[in-house]
Amino acid sequence: MQRRLALSLLASAALLGACAHPPAGTDRPPVVFVHGNGDSASIWQTTVWRFESNGWPRERLHAIDLPYPLARDDDAKPQPGRSSTAEHMAFLKAEVERVLQRTGAKQVVLVANSRGGYAVRNYVQNGGGAATVSHAVLGGTPNHGVWAIPGFREGNEFSGTGPFLRALNAPKNAAGDEVSGPVQWLTLRSDNNDKFAQPDGLWIGARGTATNVGFDGPALKGATNVVLPRVDHRETSFSPAAFEATYRFITGRAPQTTEAVAAGPVVLDGQLTGLGLTPTDPASGNYANNLPLPGAQIEVYAVDPATGERRGAALHRKTVGADGRWGPFTAPAGTPLEFVLSAAGYATTHIYRSPFPRSSALIHLRAERLADADKTAASVLTLTRPRGYFDLARDRMALDGRPLPGVGPGGAGVSSAKLVLRETGVRAVTAEFNGERLVGRSWPAAENRVVVLELTN
Repeated sequence: MQRRLALSLLASAALLGACAHPPAGTDRPPVVFVHGNGDSASIWQTTVWRFESNGWPRERLHAIDLPYPLARDDDAKPQPGRSSTAEHMAFLKAEVERVLQRTGAKQVVLVANSRGGYAVRNYVQNGGGAATVSHAVLGGTPNHGVWAIPGFREGNEFSGTGPFLRALNAPKNAAGDEVSGPVQWLTLRSDNNDKFAQPDGLWIGARGTATNVGFDGPALKGATNVVLPRVDHRETSFSPAAFEATYRFITGRAPQTTEAVAAGPVVLDGQLTGLGLTPTDPASGNYANNLPLPGAQIEVYAVDPATGERRGAALHRKTVGADGRWGPFTAPAGTPLEFVLSAAGYATTHIYRSPFPRSSALIHLRAERLADADKTAASVLTLTRPRGYFDLARDRMALDGRPLPGVGPGGAGVSSAKLVLRETGVRAVTAEFNGERLVGRSWPAAENRVVVLELTN
């Protein structure tokens, strides 16, 4: 029976608290995290920290990296550098089998964001996942499509009237449930602030056109459906509220904390990736992939939190091998860092990050290219928020003391803001977002350099 819940986090506690309590320690079930369209495993960094801070063993938390994370324009037609729903599901199935073999567990918990939820549903319904999955959590998955317009791009997997979603959403029993058992299902959605669950086609480039999808598009009949007020599309998975609802659903109890509790020493690692069909070939495109970029070089510097200036020589240097791993690296406690990436066919990429409270092997770093339109600029800096969007009505934010470029009043719709400076000279540039303060330097574009200020929260 479907439970239609429009709940705040506190209200959901009473309902979800009825589930069985989890076993302790290493008997806790493995959790496999599935990212969304165009994303990578790194997006789960803070969620993994929250699980660890509540006693979940690190070795039982596994985030996957789909090699080509972007969906095809038409799911049935091969498209270089993009993945089909069948390929997505097959990759997830193989990763689950690997985790089960490694841990000796009989079942896993699957936690997915956005497009990742499609792979989860497909795996459970068509790939044998009904036997290997105990719980499935879908954050912001557009289960009834981003649009449901007959005749409009129906070959795309995001079409609610297309063959892929019509098959997934077909009734499974006499009650009309849309989810497959015996898996326990949870959907998490925004009340009205998810750009991919909107009745108007603004975010698909069709302002004024009805999408035939409502704010409740991610909800599924037969699942526990929880509404998280004012969260955006990504925050349906990566916010503290999403973590608390997820943890309660899996365990039947409230987490001890929704924060990432500091723990040292802080050892960082991850994959260094590039762009296009073949990362080492600049002519193969500028879209995201999750493939290693062998031969790339990295340097890591401690920087002054007030000015972004380097504090001494590089703390870590490495030429990346075939596996793409850039670490491990032991970071100084409480210190912001600058990561400098260099690779043939790419701009020298300066990435500034806030201090890391805990260790992580999910610190993926992507080398960037300088856009042709920006080559006459003095400096180009991009503020990016991988785990959420920018919302003028909700967030306190500024870049270089000014409103974020390109962020308008239409709701939470963009997750990056590019600042183009025309004055020469290297200086501090400060980004602020809801209490997180990050300072970088305006490296010159004339030297083929780009700057990324990446928010953690």
